[in-house]
Amino acid sequence: MQATNNALLRQLRAQSRRSLATVAKPAQHGQPFVASHPHLISEKDVTPGISAAEYDARRKKLMDMLPEASVVISVATPVKYMSNSQFLKYPNMFISDPNARRYLASDFWYLTGFEEPDSALIMEKTSTSKGYRMTLFSAGKDLAKEKWDGARTSFQDLEKIFGAHDAAPISSFSSRLRSILGSYSNVYVDVPNSTRRSTTNSILKTLTASLRGTTSLNDIPVSKRLPLAPEVAKLRHIKSDAERKIMHEAATISARAHAKTMRFAEPGKCESHLAAHFEYMCALNGSQRPAYVPVVASGPNALIIHYTSNNQIIGENELVLIDAGCEYNGYASDITRTFPASGSFTEPQKDIYTAVLNVQRKLVSYCFEEANVSMQELHRLSAQMLKEELNQIGFQLHGTSASDLERVLYPHYLSHPIGIDLHESTYFDRNAPLKEGNVITIEPGIYVPPTANFPKHYHNIGIRIEDEVLVGKRHPVVLSSNAPKEIKDIEGACQGKLDFQPL
Repeated sequence: MQATNNALLRQLRAQSRRSLATVAKPAQHGQPFVASHPHLISEKDVTPGISAAEYDARRKKLMDMLPEASVVISVATPVKYMSNSQFLKYPNMFISDPNARRYLASDFWYLTGFEEPDSALIMEKTSTSKGYRMTLFSAGKDLAKEKWDGARTSFQDLEKIFGAHDAAPISSFSSRLRSILGSYSNVYVDVPNSTRRSTTNSILKTLTASLRGTTSLNDIPVSKRLPLAPEVAKLRHIKSDAERKIMHEAATISARAHAKTMRFAEPGKCESHLAAHFEYMCALNGSQRPAYVPVVASGPNALIIHYTSNNQIIGENELVLIDAGCEYNGYASDITRTFPASGSFTEPQKDIYTAVLNVQRKLVSYCFEEANVSMQELHRLSAQMLKEELNQIGFQLHGTSASDLERVLYPHYLSHPIGIDLHESTYFDRNAPLKEGNVITIEPGIYVPPTANFPKHYHNIGIRIEDEVLVGKRHPVVLSSNAPKEIKDIEGACQGKLDFQPL
């Protein structure tokens, strides 16, 4: 294993040295392309791992699904600022909402692969063999601004690289939109998710207000206006072969970072040290950013489901629950592991861990299309199975006390779809049978508060085990299988007996 890894590292370094001889620096575009980033992207790709042909196929499938006289409007997220002129890294990561990366723009990115802010897309359904006509709007080249902020992609390359039929300045977006609205009966447009806070009534208003435009969502007649996101979701729910490969790589990077962080952890370290170590290991192996704010919860902190303070010292004989994943080439990963900081589980910790693991393993085994199960059915099974497991180790979850399971001990849902967004669940039907190509998480957990109705020796133990699972036709594929999960493997990783080399 060690020799294989060393040989792979030597091969990658040799390729990197050859690439450096011809690399274009600084880059001439607003995102990686082969001339400037040969270590990331190939000639046929628009974004790493996703070809121009696949982006075109996505757009064609979308437009083929829509009725005649349809037009699609999608807008990228503007740059967000922390304060005054201090901007957040783009694409935006909203620290207060781990699900909001590229808020209102992940569909735009899915359809175009274009990563520059202040950009928009109009696609008009046509009767041509292509099935659509695409106009892509952007800020275009501006040498004065590029001196400060870096390169932007030219209008010519919007057509050449991204497949736009027309490329135009973003300043013309409002006038172009007004000029075509009368020609279409169905206007599909991104709209805000009503469950998220927003100070504007539409992404169009957000964009055009900054450009002194006059067109907003309210200018599109209600009789014509239709939501775009549910239509794109039908495509995004089934991952292509290229997407599956990227998501497997993202999960593998995160899984190995989990294993390395188990070895790094020990009593006396701060939770934040483990979070930093995890992110460093992911970055070292190619991740561009965390997929969400990590949870690193030691001891009783694990009873807080979304604990992200990560600022306390790890105590002796405490468990550490880490819910963390990286983003790789535009796709999120999401893995949770719970392990003993000391290197060995205590007997009560082992009891609860085994109960959760038994259930998690069984649920994963149902994640294939021919099993004909839905996420809702899996969640119902998870509650039933956890209750049975806990009763076997001394809990009394019978009669009226049975409600303690989902009310107290297991208060969260079992699963969510994952892809470009961490939670691709807004338009996913939990009651529909899983289909081949879905990627979901399976994450049962038990969190025992220090109350008299639960056995005392289990008090303040919180355990969650989460894997990413690709739904196959006849069997599941666990994308995150490189993260230790069995008790002997976890203890081996913590004690340095199970090692993973960098990718």
